[in-house]
Amino acid sequence: MQKFPMTGRGLQRLEDELRKLKSEERPAVIRAIAEARSHGDLSENAEYDAARDRQSFVEGRIGELEEVISAVEVIDPSSLSGDHVQFGAQVKLVDEETDKEATYQIVGVYEADIKSGLLSVSAPLARSLIGKRKGDTVSVPAPGGDRTYEILNVSFG
Repeated sequence: MQKFPMTGRGLQRLEDELRKLKSEERPAVIRAIAEARSHGDLSENAEYDAARDRQSFVEGRIGELEEVISAVEVIDPSSLSGDHVQFGAQVKLVDEETDKEATYQIVGVYEADIKSGLLSVSAPLARSLIGKRKGDTVSVPAPGGDRTYEILNVSFG
């Protein structure tokens, strides 16, 4: 069975989503299906079709979350140390072309959220950073041409 590395915070978010799907979304979809059925002919009932589509999505997402959660390997970034980039590290970078600074935490695939600074361990930038240290430069392929970043800081916790 494949294990998915994840922070405790990431696991909590998935568990919260699963709990909401089971306790709120699933019952709401069941009510919507029952309501749509009460309107009669199901062959041309858009409400019924929409509710069934929503049910399919909710049940699929519940199954996906249950599978991922059962295979999570929680890694506590505060227990890690070192001077090189690895899973859980907070990495401060500067784009050498624009001088724009950004800070990312390297996290699991299922908890990544680039807008929140959570960079998937499988993302091209993260793969380029793994194993590097403060002061190192990495080049990352991008649609408009390679981007070069300098690592300003690596921290954990």
